[in-house]
Amino acid sequence: MENTLNIIGGGMAGSEAAWQAAHAGLNVIIHEMRPKVETFAHRTGNLGEMVCSNSFRSDDHEQNAVGLLHWEMMQANGLIMQTAYKHRLPAGGALAVDRDPFAESITAALSAHPNVSIRYDEITALPDDGHWIIATGPLTSGALAEAIKTETGAEALAFFDAIAPIVYHDSINMDVAWMQSRYDKGETLEEQTAYLNCPMSKDQYEAFIDALLAAEKTAFKEGETAGYFDGCLPIEVMAERGRETLRFGPMKPVGLTNANDPTNKPYAVVQLRRDNALGTLYNIVGFQTKMKYGAQKDVFKMIPGLECAEFARLGGIHRNTFINSPTLLDDQMRLRARPNIRFAGQITGVEGYVESAAMGLLAGRMAVAELTGQTLPPVPDTTAMGALVTHITGGAEAKTFQPMNVNFGLFPPVDGIKGGRRGRKDRYKAYTDRAKTDWQAWLGQMALDAA
Repeated sequence: MENTLNIIGGGMAGSEAAWQAAHAGLNVIIHEMRPKVETFAHRTGNLGEMVCSNSFRSDDHEQNAVGLLHWEMMQANGLIMQTAYKHRLPAGGALAVDRDPFAESITAALSAHPNVSIRYDEITALPDDGHWIIATGPLTSGALAEAIKTETGAEALAFFDAIAPIVYHDSINMDVAWMQSRYDKGETLEEQTAYLNCPMSKDQYEAFIDALLAAEKTAFKEGETAGYFDGCLPIEVMAERGRETLRFGPMKPVGLTNANDPTNKPYAVVQLRRDNALGTLYNIVGFQTKMKYGAQKDVFKMIPGLECAEFARLGGIHRNTFINSPTLLDDQMRLRARPNIRFAGQITGVEGYVESAAMGLLAGRMAVAELTGQTLPPVPDTTAMGALVTHITGGAEAKTFQPMNVNFGLFPPVDGIKGGRRGRKDRYKAYTDRAKTDWQAWLGQMALDAA
């Protein structure tokens, strides 16, 4: 039986799918168009490059659905998670990584695997034969996107992702800023002081909002519409929804005490998170933006502590394409019209690094089962993996389908557990306990780890 799996795209999903399949004994060919064909957001030709935040979000596998997804991926020998922990940076209760060594390690691991070949080429059409996974992510090339659109007979849905700026640490005024994780989260002092905080008074906040709203923004091209994903809204779009929106979002002042002025409670706080192991780079948390570069410098330098900030990267915006998976994919993530092709990652309508990698993990394992003649049991929808794949392959309403992060709202209720805010902690623990049992049982039914 033909045992070669072709994967288009070497991002989070494609890299994870390749690792799973190669580890199970399949020959894998990764087709990555970078660096020959560049994108707006990528800087290198490395596999698994992080283009926006350097955070995999919460690492709490007992009370958070994202943390549970981390745990499930580790149990399944996930390359992305193993590498993330290897290059972990202090980030309170979150899992943040040193992005460049992370991508370099992903590239090295796959390049060294005897079952993996990497071809730096652009695939512009849907293959007629062979076994394929399309994991081209939010920046699918124009030619391939057009081929997908032609095959499916439907308009590709799209929204816009915005990238947050990165600041050089030595340009930040630490007489104003201080180090503290919100609510002092973390088990070590390093974790409890993982975030850099810049305080704002009410007058400073109001002036900042005024400047943000007045700043010159990147214009959309003709025919484009601004359908943003709510988990990655540009700050100016949040500000347009109400002057207090940012203060109850990324600039909320709760759980923090200004070490430089402990008796004066900030009206708002801008947080920055370490972006590399050296601690020389910090990204402004939640400050994705579509302001023009000159305007960004003017507005962001209004933040106390960033008056003399120097930027390693300014923010930006890019189109993010995804398919209407509930109508196009079967429960094995195969394209109904061409079952030799699977889709994985963000192009399927999941949002976030972790979710994208998780769908790559499942697609890789599903492909292995098919190519080796195994009967693959359905992924339990009680698990984080199962809840996500169920959502994109039929659980979501096709007419209103939008990108989705993993969350407990996708999980079936636990019998005997009450709803409501007061019972939330017990309910979340019940979700994760059940998921862990069901995930381990599902993995135990599969003979995919022979290699």
